[in-house]
Amino acid sequence: MRTEYDVAVVGGGLLGSAIAWGLGRLGKSVAVLDEGDITKRASRANFALVWVQSKGLGMPAYTVWTVQASQAWGRLASELKQQTGLDVALQQNGGFHLTLGEDEFGQRTELVTRMHNQAGAADYKMEMLSASDVKKSLPLIGPEVSGGSYCPLDGHVNSLRTFRAFHTGFKAFGIDYFPERPVSAISRSGGEFCLTTPKGELRAAKIVLAAGNANQMLAPMVGLHAPMGPTRGQVVVTERTMPFLPHPLTTIRQTDEGTVMIGDSKEDELDDRTLKPSISGVMADRAQRMFPHLSRLNVVRSWSGIRVMPQDGFPIYDQSQTHPGAFVACCHSGVTLASNHAFEIARMVAQGALEPELVGAFSASRFGGAGAANNSGYQKFWGEPRGIHV
Repeated sequence: MRTEYDVAVVGGGLLGSAIAWGLGRLGKSVAVLDEGDITKRASRANFALVWVQSKGLGMPAYTVWTVQASQAWGRLASELKQQTGLDVALQQNGGFHLTLGEDEFGQRTELVTRMHNQAGAADYKMEMLSASDVKKSLPLIGPEVSGGSYCPLDGHVNSLRTFRAFHTGFKAFGIDYFPERPVSAISRSGGEFCLTTPKGELRAAKIVLAAGNANQMLAPMVGLHAPMGPTRGQVVVTERTMPFLPHPLTTIRQTDEGTVMIGDSKEDELDDRTLKPSISGVMADRAQRMFPHLSRLNVVRSWSGIRVMPQDGFPIYDQSQTHPGAFVACCHSGVTLASNHAFEIARMVAQGALEPELVGAFSASRFGGAGAANNSGYQKFWGEPRGIHV
């Protein structure tokens, strides 16, 4: 086992994998330290959307960052396929959020207006459409659909294949992946970091903490702050059916294999070993009210998963002032932002510093409290996490 690297990435999920792959692409020697299959990995329990609309209410900078990621996803999909031969099935021809009844339509219209009116927000052309206009793109919607919002930048991918493509790319770049090596301690001396794992120590000139909700424990070891507020979600998957959904929805998507995924619940409990049929029932009911023919399909599997979620729902990107070379990255939207992590965050880590605009918007100093990084250029934004309570 090699023990010295340019960069050690702590966390081998989709976030850490994207950053590690991006660093390998730049010629850096990289080690990925991961808990392995025992971890509560959001990379295997997500909804696989590349999603722009409705993200960033309360933080205009997040709209800009999300639009940038959406626009770079085609490049990422192309490079992964060229390197690994794996097609991540990116479909990016716009997405819908459908509403049931006039009250929901009014609430969504208000949200779109508030998003549009934010100073400094990116213009991602989210618009409200009537039921008749929605029907032109989604002809099988039911009579209860009152309309919805549409954003041309939205899409979806095969997220499991994306995850596999990153790990396949590790080999081509010479990245070392070490499963079953959760990090229990981090120290810095002699200009390098020493990371302690159950299977020995590893040294690196720089480290990136990308361990999801575990960042809350790891970040203080290097003078950083990562306040997290994880939640649980459930997903239901039907049997394969004829192609009927040419655009993904916030809560319904047809995969490239023909199954239908239904999801986006938000629960406060953090036990992912059980399911709540009452919640799955609400999700299934809404889905078949949107598309009545779904009532004829069988459910073939369902699962719950723990979301990685910063306390205010917005990403955290920071660099340590007390431990130079230590970085932290936390976000809920690991699929959507994968292109930014692979191309932009990796580039900044390789150069040794996050760009001031990024730190200014996304530093954990916005939370205050002990351990928060001292970044004087920070501008405070507040907002609410995305999600649907059922």
